[in-house]
Amino acid sequence: MLKKFFNLIVSLFAAGTASADTIPLKVLFIGNSYTHMHDMPKMFGKIAKKAGLNVLVEQSAQSSATFEIHSEREEMFEAINKRQWDYVVLQGFSRELSHPKEHIDTATLPYLSKITNAIYQNNACTNVLFYMTWGYEDGYEFRPEVDSYEKMADSIEKGYQYIGEIYDVPVVPVGMVWKEVKSSTEIDLYSDDRAHPSSKGSYLIANTFFESIFGIPATKNLFIVRERDAEKIRESVTAVLESDRAEYKLDRFQISIEPRIVEPSDTVKEVKFEVEHEASFPDADSILWSFDDDSTSDEWSGIHLFTDDSPRQVKVVITDRCGAKRVYHRQILFITAENRRLRRRLERKARKGKG
Repeated sequence: MLKKFFNLIVSLFAAGTASADTIPLKVLFIGNSYTHMHDMPKMFGKIAKKAGLNVLVEQSAQSSATFEIHSEREEMFEAINKRQWDYVVLQGFSRELSHPKEHIDTATLPYLSKITNAIYQNNACTNVLFYMTWGYEDGYEFRPEVDSYEKMADSIEKGYQYIGEIYDVPVVPVGMVWKEVKSSTEIDLYSDDRAHPSSKGSYLIANTFFESIFGIPATKNLFIVRERDAEKIRESVTAVLESDRAEYKLDRFQISIEPRIVEPSDTVKEVKFEVEHEASFPDADSILWSFDDDSTSDEWSGIHLFTDDSPRQVKVVITDRCGAKRVYHRQILFITAENRRLRRRLERKARKGKG
């Protein structure tokens, strides 16, 4: 019988956390003005570094570029071949994926295949992500099937889901977060043309990518946008991803550590640890859990017992078929009378961006 579940405070957990035994997580954004406006990739990098993560972020973006135009850009292929990227984000033209499947098959897929083939030839273990965009505020008046925001947003979602299924690639649902914020707040995500993102829109995009990749909400108080708006945006990102993560194949790369206490002894603390191998890390060859009591486990799930309720550290190293290692760090804090004050200190530091 379990007496109760305890809270878990997470400090650092993500591929490429800022520690001596990791190298930066390398992310390349390929897109157009929806990517480079307000230097969104740099914004994403700031959010990651504020959370204590070691990242290297670059972009190859050209205004108004479709996937066809991207596929002819020599500088884009140079960017792809520049590094062994962990993630490459692909974003097409704003209306490109709003067409029916038959149009996408001929107007988009041949060029998208050229790009993805180049990515995998450079590094077979790169994770490709599709960047789902959003509808114009009033839709696109020259095509009746997308002449309103709702029609255009829904068509774009279907288009990105379609290519996600064809390529078995996760889709980062920026457009769905955009819809959530647009419908539930007064925050203006659009720039003056009512199509491109405002600085708040770019903040939404960066946060959606951060939480999609790392699985944790962004750190507060980056002063990119007013904090009251930033908080609402972050809440919407989390709400959409929590409900739709599996639908968009974003349930990959997830890790679960659950501390709990076991009766009858209050001095024995049980930690349940688990990674869904096939669902979350299908290309992984091995895993190694290292607990701070000098014990280890190479199992994908199990139970670990601690003999006291002091804060504990857990390190997880996952090695993929290419030999690349993902290193995750977590801090486990059992909430008891003795360490309740420590929990409050950690929470205050986290709010200040120091934890």
